[in-house]
Amino acid sequence: TGMNALHSPAHFELEEIFNEFSTDPDAWVAIITGSGDRAFCAGNDLRYQAEGGKLERNPMGFAGLTSRFDLKKPIIAAVSGYALGGGCELAMMCDFIIASETAKFGQPEVGLGLIAGFGGTQRLPRLIGKGHAMELLLSGKMITSKEALRIKLVNKVLENKEDLLAESNKTAEKII
Repeated sequence: TGMNALHSPAHFELEEIFNEFSTDPDAWVAIITGSGDRAFCAGNDLRYQAEGGKLERNPMGFAGLTSRFDLKKPIIAAVSGYALGGGCELAMMCDFIIASETAKFGQPEVGLGLIAGFGGTQRLPRLIGKGHAMELLLSGKMITSKEALRIKLVNKVLENKEDLLAESNKTAEKII
């Protein structure tokens, strides 16, 4: 979708990609980003589910990534636009989060009568502390990339979103 929301087939496809990445001896670091400017990932594709799409739980978690512990290679999240729900959880699973100034983060599940899944209730407090995490998890509010930097959810915020992939690649090259 235009918001890079993920449905069950996409979760399993991304799992295959990360399985290949984990075993490729020439791949040392991965960068994950959304297509377009609107969103990194808006979470689960609720429209797909509402239209009868089958929801299959991937044992490896959201995008085949958030529940795995066997991946020993670093991943960089290059976030522009919305990173909400599962999208925020996907970004948190990464080792670095580099965000554009237009990025917005949040766990809006509470507004749907749900709790954050895919590790959101566990990773968020570990990354930003209990107080900030409880505020986001219980209010469902979105925060700007600058606020996310202030509370240490992201590593870096870039003023120019066109520099996002270049900066992510520069970070990856430092790791290699």
